[in-house]
Amino acid sequence: MEPLELKHWQQEMESELIDNILSFWLKHSLSEQDGGFIGRMTNDLKVQATADKLLVLNARLLWTFAAAYRRYKTPDYLEVADRAYRYLMDRFYDREHGGFYWLLNDKGEPVQTKKQIYGQAFVIYAFSEYVRACPNDEVLQQAVRLFEQIERYSYDPEYKGYIEALDCNWQETEDLSLSSTDLNEKKSMNTHLHVLEAYTNLYRVWPVEQLRKKQAELIVTMIEKIVDEQSGHFKLFFDEQWHSKSHEISYGHDIEGSWLLLEAAEVLGDEPLISRAESVALAMAQAVYEEGVDTDGAVVNEAGPNGWTDTDKIWWPQAEAVVGFLNAYQLSGKEHFLQAAYRTWRFIDRYIVDKANGEWFWKVNQAGEPSLEAMKIDSWKCPYHNGRMGFETLERLEKLVKQ
Repeated sequence: MEPLELKHWQQEMESELIDNILSFWLKHSLSEQDGGFIGRMTNDLKVQATADKLLVLNARLLWTFAAAYRRYKTPDYLEVADRAYRYLMDRFYDREHGGFYWLLNDKGEPVQTKKQIYGQAFVIYAFSEYVRACPNDEVLQQAVRLFEQIERYSYDPEYKGYIEALDCNWQETEDLSLSSTDLNEKKSMNTHLHVLEAYTNLYRVWPVEQLRKKQAELIVTMIEKIVDEQSGHFKLFFDEQWHSKSHEISYGHDIEGSWLLLEAAEVLGDEPLISRAESVALAMAQAVYEEGVDTDGAVVNEAGPNGWTDTDKIWWPQAEAVVGFLNAYQLSGKEHFLQAAYRTWRFIDRYIVDKANGEWFWKVNQAGEPSLEAMKIDSWKCPYHNGRMGFETLERLEKLVKQ
C-alpha cells in the first residue's frame, strides 16, 4: 500500500472511532436510573430496562473511555470514565472480602457474587488505563490489591496458571464457567489471555519486580501450555494439570492472542521472551490467515477437527483481525498480512458497521446479512474490541506512514 492509501485508511479509522463508536456509547449507554450504564439494548435502540449488569461490560467501558481520554483529552470521555469507576466501586466492589461481584440486577444489587477471575482481570485492565489517563494513587492501589488477591487465591503454584473462579469469599467453587457457552473446567485460554492483558497494562503504571516475574511466567505458560505448537492455534479449556478438554478453534481469540502475547513481552522489555513471542505471534497469524479467513476477507468464528463449524462473521473477531494482521505485517514485512488487515477493515465498513442505527451489528452470516435479533448493547457487546481496534490501528498506521 502507498503512503497516501495508509493515510486515507488512518482517516477512515479515526472517523469510525470518534464519530461512530465512541459517540454511540456516549449517547446511548448511560443509565439515568442508577448513575451507571444500561445492561441491554436491542439493535433498533430499545432499552431493556430490567436487564442484569455484568462486571465485564462496566469494566470495559471504563477502559475504553479512559483510553479515549488519554488519546484525545476530550472532557466528555473523562466524564464517562469517572462514571464507570464510581459505579464499579459503589456497586460491584465487595467491601467485605475485596474483589468485584460478577453480576448485578437492574437495580444495581449483586445477584452473582462469585469472583470470576476473567472479570477481576478486566477491572485491573481498566483501572490501569484510568491511571495512565489520569494518575491517581488510590486507583492504582485498588488495582494492586486486586492483583495480590488473584495471586493469593487463584494462582496454581503446582501446575502454574490461574483457576477460573472462586466464591464470594475467594474459596473453591464448583461454578467455574464464564458463560453458558463455556465449559465448566478449572482453567481456560480466555481467562489466561485477559489476565495477561491486564498484567501488561498494570506493569505500565506499576513496574515492580514481583509483577515482572509473574508476567514473564504467564507468557511462558501460555506459549507452552495453551498454544498448540503444531497447529498455531490456542487450545481452549483445560483441567488443573493442563490436559486439553476441547478440540474447537476460535479464530478470533487466536488472532487477538497473537498480538497480546507479543505486547506483553515488549512491555516487560525481556528480549529472549520478545523473540519467542514474535515467532508465536507470526505462526498464529499465519494459521488464521490460511485457515480462518473467508473469500470476502472476514474471519469466520469457529472450526473443529473437520473444518469450519460456525461461519458467521462476529463483530469482535473482525476488530481483532485488523490489529493482529497489522501486527504481523509490522513484524515480518510480509505484504499479505497488510492486505489481510485492510480487507478485514473493508468488510467491517461494508457489512458490520450499522449505518442506520450506529455502532456495529453483532454478526452477519456468510451472505453478509446482519442478525437483527442480536443485541446492540449487552453483557458482552461493548466498545472494547472495536474501540481498541481504533486506538491500536491508528498508532500503528501513524508509525507506518512516518516510515
